[in-house]
Amino acid sequence: MHGVPKDLVFAIYYPVIAAIGVPANLAVIVILSRGRCGLSRCITRYLVSMAVADLLVIITAVILNRIAGIYFMYSFLSITPVCRVRSALIYASIDISAWLTIAFTFDRFVAISCQKLKTKYCTEKTAAIVIGTVCALSYLQTIIVYFIYEPLYIINNIPWFCTVKSAFYTSTAWAAYDWIRRILTPWLPCVLILLLNALTVRHILVAIRIRRRLRGQSSEENQSDPEMENRRKSIVLLFCISGSFILLYLLFLITFLYVRIAKVSYFSGSNFKESNFILEESGFMLQFLSSCINPFIYVGTQSKFREELKNGVKYPLSLLVKLFQC
Repeated sequence: MHGVPKDLVFAIYYPVIAAIGVPANLAVIVILSRGRCGLSRCITRYLVSMAVADLLVIITAVILNRIAGIYFMYSFLSITPVCRVRSALIYASIDISAWLTIAFTFDRFVAISCQKLKTKYCTEKTAAIVIGTVCALSYLQTIIVYFIYEPLYIINNIPWFCTVKSAFYTSTAWAAYDWIRRILTPWLPCVLILLLNALTVRHILVAIRIRRRLRGQSSEENQSDPEMENRRKSIVLLFCISGSFILLYLLFLITFLYVRIAKVSYFSGSNFKESNFILEESGFMLQFLSSCINPFIYVGTQSKFREELKNGVKYPLSLLVKLFQC
């Protein structure tokens, strides 16, 4: 974790991300939890858990790390032991968010492509077990992150901020850990998302051809097909979520390859004009942006979600109108 960037761009960008991401994800949690969006309980479980994970990313990585560092630089949050804990929580939140996206993608793959397994796997109970397992494993494997860092400065015997230990770049064990971490998040999630989506599309195309043959060339062909319409909505939602995940994590992947192939270090100083800082921080900016995208995807793809959101906005406004009328 490098020193906190002080440029005006970051001082504006991160508060905007927090101002949008926190209420947006809270709205998703509230609306989906009410169960009025026409989604199955299984899907609702995954989407709510993904919103909670994204909210945790914004709280830990954006508010407690970036914003607190910019506006309250020498608060207790910047003391090295607290900084280490924050780093571990940030990585855990990011991992949970990434792997819940994988879990949701796999659930939709099973629901669409594996009809025999669907009745056993695509249930609310299974979703709860998968979500709990992902959260537990993510927090356990990020405990090691606490030991990666050392103080950046020591002022009056108080250690401040976090910088990556030099042994992290020279030790074979640390290098292996870094490769494993980056493979687990986000390399493997990106590969799995692409693979599962490709298999899902292949199955859908085959199913569409079969249904068209069964329906024949009669006048019924021009009539609406409820099953295909439901699948289309599910696929649009799935592809929007997984596609945005891959696009916004791409620069983060490039940063890791640059550090390991070019044999340079992750940025940990205070010269924010260095090229490795620009590359690394741009990756983080896009990564944190991904935690704000899903609510807008739901608004764009789910008509019932839009309706619930409109009702949620109208209700307090109607109360204010009645209050002023009284």
